[in-house]
Amino acid sequence: MFERLIVVKRVFIGAYKTAIKKGMKVGKGVTVMGGCNFGSEPYLITLHDNVRISNNVSFITHDGGNWSFRHWNGYEEVNHFGKIEIDEYTFIGANATIMPGVHIGKNCCIGVGSVVTKSIPDNSVVVGVPAKVIMSTEQYAMKMKSRMPQNWNIRLYKENKAEYLLKTIPSPKE
Repeated sequence: MFERLIVVKRVFIGAYKTAIKKGMKVGKGVTVMGGCNFGSEPYLITLHDNVRISNNVSFITHDGGNWSFRHWNGYEEVNHFGKIEIDEYTFIGANATIMPGVHIGKNCCIGVGSVVTKSIPDNSVVVGVPAKVIMSTEQYAMKMKSRMPQNWNIRLYKENKAEYLLKTIPSPKE
């Protein structure tokens, strides 16, 4: 019964607000797009200023695999926990997983579906399982800028995003 109340509480309040109430440290300008899992120890998570987290990101602060051998003699109390820290202006893509003991530096981009098992240096773009650095954030910025439509009009984009994107963005080539 008690577990059901926790689930109901998370649905009504939301995982992000619940995690903050449980001690997750959050800086200014943090954006969480929804559906994130901040784990059972959100007080071990720090999100610095201007972090943006996409949908369905999971923060894992402990190794639950210990359960598989905890019944062995001499292993009854074995546990592993790790803090997670995300520095400012870092973006974490949808369905990424951040493992215990990871520090992600400033101005990083974590690719969709990546599993971050080790700390990431500032200004890095990482992708994969396990996540690996593939380029610097500066290289990524230049790549994205080169892909911008030449006729981009920020005013029209802001006036009606859907209409503007449907007219401006070409269909994928077959």
